[in-house]
Amino acid sequence: MPVIVAENISKKYIIDHQRKGGPPSLRDIVTDTVDKVFSRKKKEENFEDKEEFWALKDVNFSIDQGDRIGIVGHNGAGKSTLLKILSRITEPSTGQIKIEGRIASLLEVGTGFHPELTGRENIFLNGAILGMAKSEIKQSFDAIVDFAGVEKFLDTPVKRYSSGMYVRLGFAIAAHLNPEILIVDEVLAVGDTEFQKKCLGKMRDVSESGRTLLFVSHNLTAIQALCNKAFYFEKGRLIDQGETTHIVTNYLSKVSHKSLEKHWDDINHAPGSDQVRIKSFRLFPEYQEDLTHIDVRTPLNFQFEFWNLEDGANLNLSMHLYTFTGECIFNVGTQSEAFAKGLVTGTCNIPGNFLNDGSYVVSMMIVKDTSTVLYNMEEALIFDIEDFRENVTWYGKWPGYIRPQLNFSIRQTEHVVND
Repeated sequence: MPVIVAENISKKYIIDHQRKGGPPSLRDIVTDTVDKVFSRKKKEENFEDKEEFWALKDVNFSIDQGDRIGIVGHNGAGKSTLLKILSRITEPSTGQIKIEGRIASLLEVGTGFHPELTGRENIFLNGAILGMAKSEIKQSFDAIVDFAGVEKFLDTPVKRYSSGMYVRLGFAIAAHLNPEILIVDEVLAVGDTEFQKKCLGKMRDVSESGRTLLFVSHNLTAIQALCNKAFYFEKGRLIDQGETTHIVTNYLSKVSHKSLEKHWDDINHAPGSDQVRIKSFRLFPEYQEDLTHIDVRTPLNFQFEFWNLEDGANLNLSMHLYTFTGECIFNVGTQSEAFAKGLVTGTCNIPGNFLNDGSYVVSMMIVKDTSTVLYNMEEALIFDIEDFRENVTWYGKWPGYIRPQLNFSIRQTEHVVND
């Protein structure tokens, strides 16, 4: 059953290009007045130079009860504008929103707080705004205070709270007063790591209770962990929507830039340190020359070359493979060996039918004496692996980061004996 329906939502703002650098000074005002009185400039030059900017344009979607929607896109894509419209903070320029149920939102630090009221008073104020009875608020009061960790400052006006205290109390109120729809923006990034984990855990509890969640974040790992569906916005338009992993993969494929080879011919301009200099990084698929097409079956060969500038140095290579969202899939290293001055080459092979489809990043470290990092090149290589299915009836995203072919079989071991 849909609880949110958006029909042709657009939001227009007017950008004023007349003057840069903030509000006009007294001198600017006097100068402009004199110019208007005594000069014979063209009439149109006295008009302000204004531009229409569409933060959202023709957005349509439907969200069912219990959906957990992650919203992804670049800064300025329209994500926060959409949440403000859904939260009734601003009205759309065109279109309409239909909402069934109470909404609690945490969009900015201190949203919905009255600065002169205490933390205690703001809890009851926010609850009343959500349409909750005083008895319902009291029932959740202790849990809110405990989650926010502001008991010591509960009777202090919130204008004296730090930004972290604001966020903790704001989120605690929004999450514990049992709204049917919870909307959370990237504001959680203000909190510390421990609090972010608490918030993600609470949002998971909210979603598992059958309530609806909308979550904007650049933390794609959190979105994949929390949300069953996702929206992808670009320049104010809803580009794609659907199952979370598909949308995140699509988003990353558009923002990622493949980098299958890097090389430096001049040692004096190559990256590195006083002890090592990088010559080349290269990825080439086995048995094929087309570097633009790598699928899950393709064996991959990695080659790393560097100049060793210190005779007799004990060196080894350490290679990390990451997903594009930052999860480390594995770390492998070579044995430490003593090398003379000159060119050193390292190779690593990943067999076919091992990695799942997706976008990947390789980083490489050159290590001395097994513990001292001489040089670390992050994002040394970036590549995509495409899907391939044969004789498989499962059409969804294959779960997991690896997709190995293992010796896994099924057979008949006993027949039913008729009486």
